[in-house]
Amino acid sequence: MRGFVTLEGVRHAYGGAGTQLAVDNLTLAIEKGEFAAVVGPSGCGKSTLMKLATGLQFPQNGVVTVAGEVVEKPVKIAGMAFQAPTLLPWRTTLDNVLLPLEIVEPHRKRIRRDRAAYRERAEALLAQVGLDGAGDKFPWELSGGMQMRASLCRALVHEPQLLMLDEPFGALDAFTREELWCVIRDIHAASGVTIILVTHDLREAVFLADRIFVMSARPGHILVEKQIDFPRPRDLELTYAAPFQDMVHELRGHIVEARK
Repeated sequence: MRGFVTLEGVRHAYGGAGTQLAVDNLTLAIEKGEFAAVVGPSGCGKSTLMKLATGLQFPQNGVVTVAGEVVEKPVKIAGMAFQAPTLLPWRTTLDNVLLPLEIVEPHRKRIRRDRAAYRERAEALLAQVGLDGAGDKFPWELSGGMQMRASLCRALVHEPQLLMLDEPFGALDAFTREELWCVIRDIHAASGVTIILVTHDLREAVFLADRIFVMSARPGHILVEKQIDFPRPRDLELTYAAPFQDMVHELRGHIVEARK
């Protein structure tokens, strides 16, 4: 199996042998530069897939590869954003964005020497997501949507080849969520970064993704793989079109079946 991110015959449980499997025979391949979404019923192993693909967990059976290398340690070329922005309250927005550069090599060795250049990169990202001028603000001075924008910048500041999004917009109101769909759409178009999005929001998945993988109930495996052929760039008006709604309903039907 070839792909930028691949999982082949993966089995994993969190309590070791004898405990309930989170995923079993989980197999998929995602191409470089692709935007993939993973959907499925609660508890199906979507977040487990994310952890396996980034080296935060290792499978009991099967093989996970990223960029042609077997994942045996945390994946340095990945950035991650979660539902909770988890910004450090004592650091400004800019310093929160810079945090990965203080941890991830080779940036960790360079940041003291090249801090001005790194600050410029972080400020450019903040401007790209609509936070121009907000770098000196602390997290408690930002709205939920602004905090999530900052979290996305933090995930991107070390220029990852793979961006993992684990329900990043789930806690936001509908209008803010749709605004951030467009932010992610534009980031993907501009950078070509490979993105894997885990979401419960089927409209979000159809609007953003090139392909959608539907997972079964636990133990999770891929039930359906759906290509999304709506042309890019996609505008929010697309979400009101009949073909878009038909795709959402089709995916919902798959998940209803998966829960039985």
